[in-house]
Amino acid sequence: MITTGQIIRCKAAVAWEAGKPLVMEEVEVAPPQKHEVRIKILFTSLCHTDVYFWEVKGQTPLFPRIFGHEAGGIVESVGEGVTDLQPGDHVLPIFTGECGDCRHCHSEESNMCDLLRINTERGGMIHDGESRFSINGKPIHHFLGTSTFSEYTVVHSGQVAKINPDAPLDKVCIVSCGLSTGLEATLNVAKGKKGQSVEIFGLGAVGLAAAEGARIAGASRIIGVDLNSKRFDQAKEFGVTEFVNPRDHDKPVQQGIAEMTDGGVDRSVECTGSVQAMIQAFECVHDGWGVAVLVGVPSKDDAFKTHPMNLLNERTLKGTFFGNYKPKTDIPGVVEKYMNKELELEKFITHTVPFSEINKAFDHMLKEESIRCIITMGA
Repeated sequence: MITTGQIIRCKAAVAWEAGKPLVMEEVEVAPPQKHEVRIKILFTSLCHTDVYFWEVKGQTPLFPRIFGHEAGGIVESVGEGVTDLQPGDHVLPIFTGECGDCRHCHSEESNMCDLLRINTERGGMIHDGESRFSINGKPIHHFLGTSTFSEYTVVHSGQVAKINPDAPLDKVCIVSCGLSTGLEATLNVAKGKKGQSVEIFGLGAVGLAAAEGARIAGASRIIGVDLNSKRFDQAKEFGVTEFVNPRDHDKPVQQGIAEMTDGGVDRSVECTGSVQAMIQAFECVHDGWGVAVLVGVPSKDDAFKTHPMNLLNERTLKGTFFGNYKPKTDIPGVVEKYMNKELELEKFITHTVPFSEINKAFDHMLKEESIRCIITMGA
């Protein structure tokens, strides 16, 4: 391409301050360096994680910054040492990575890559610590190594999944974070069986994806737990059969679930990050065979507390990161599930906005109006 090796000037939505509307700016995007790829982003979506760090809830402020980590695009150019990607490839940038060389990447049981594991505080690239974004010579910080709220971005090649070029990027871009996390928490980690009961704590995007996983697995009952009863009707589209709002009951959730299910559910998936919900999710599974999976990220000072007998009575507690998916290896397979009509994505997409109106996507999420809002670049 004519832009290979050259600085590209393009539009990006820059967060200059915490909680303030993003500002559309012209940025300079440097060429990719060793083991890096420059991608033309065609579609991106807003995830709650973007909002969380934009609001600066409990973490170190890092501004100015370009957020965004769920997206689909086309490789524009590659840096030194990149052999598995080439210009023209259709790709999904991923917030975590797979270097292929560390113990975690060699393990069939882990996706916690030593080199490219998620790092929310890193504002530059791994190769040299420098940003590839700038405005009038002033560096603009990266976010999660992806920064997809820019028409062009630079990503480490280990965080780029090459996908089927026939897959519609405006749909499959959402599998690069929340959807895959929830879906595979049920399918790949909880490993629910056909006919079993599954409880989902939190009916946001990740929780609905977990419910979708339970539906695909053939669960006989899918019980949704959420403090917002307005989410219940929407959750029916994802296979949820029963609903519990803890505010409507005067007894602990786990006690009520045990009464509803003759001793407890077979599987539970917690998607809120609330320690109280985590404890409830664990204690509501049936003794002898129940499995609880924790997906939500708690606050740094939280502590999980339960009686040891809950473990000795053969309940299993698991945690998961990104549904135990290896980004480069496994994400292309999720896209193929969609292409083979085994997975529905359209029902997760509730809104679409042009890139010039990206702040509307934030409004929709803050008002709890959207599951996923697709942002069309170049519009």
